[in-house]
Amino acid sequence: MLRAIVVAGIIVSIILLGLFGFRWLQTAQNEAPGAGKAVCDLLAGPCEWQTETGLWKVDLDVMVEGEQGKEYRLTVHAPKAPERFLAVLRGESMYMGEYPVPLRREDDGQYSAQFAAPLCTTGSEMVWRVDLQQGQQPLPETAPLKLIFRAGDH
Repeated sequence: MLRAIVVAGIIVSIILLGLFGFRWLQTAQNEAPGAGKAVCDLLAGPCEWQTETGLWKVDLDVMVEGEQGKEYRLTVHAPKAPERFLAVLRGESMYMGEYPVPLRREDDGQYSAQFAAPLCTTGSEMVWRVDLQQGQQPLPETAPLKLIFRAGDH
């Protein structure tokens, strides 16, 4: 009888640990990259911030409806950009993977890319975050803002 109680207690403990551990991991994964940063909606207007190297400005425009849905044009004015300059789309409201978007140099300090946000079943509720990176690594001077936009909200 004592053995049955101990085994049942161990099984319940493993199940509870699995449930709460999984929720804890999800929370840590979703909050880590932009935790504590002010939010800037790219579709509401350009986002700007000052660093030691100069003024950064990021702007997002909605282009025409393409074969894959709405297309966007991201423009970044950077005082000093790395060789492998990327914008990485990450689901903010729901994890949907990471989508790297290479930025092309246009003018002195201006970079741009045109892309379509991946489709999501939540439609206009899907919020995407844009993280600027140097290849696979974050920029040495990270943005103090969390750059987001809501897909299909327009």
